[in-house]
Amino acid sequence: MNCKDAEKKIPYFLQDELDGRELEEFIGHVEGCPECREELSIQFLVAEGMERLERGSNFNLQEELLTKLEDAHHRIRLRHTLWYILIGLEAAVALAVIVALYIVFRL
Repeated sequence: MNCKDAEKKIPYFLQDELDGRELEEFIGHVEGCPECREELSIQFLVAEGMERLERGSNFNLQEELLTKLEDAHHRIRLRHTLWYILIGLEAAVALAVIVALYIVFRL
């Protein structure tokens, strides 16, 4: 993902609208690109800050952004775990079919 693509996806990230692969690519880019990380911070601070000011709420937006990024990492890890479980289940089914065929044709 390049910077232009990442910047376009910032609003979608802030609204939790990126799917698994897009989220993974976005997070990977933002963590390795200081300019995009800064743009993410700015857009988050503006969007959330304005909303909070209108409501008169207290807030620590920098900490909230870090929490949002940590949540994204958690979702990515969960997606990877589920993918590995799926692969394991598919392998188990394939092995069961092979064993069943062996038993049927051996008899």
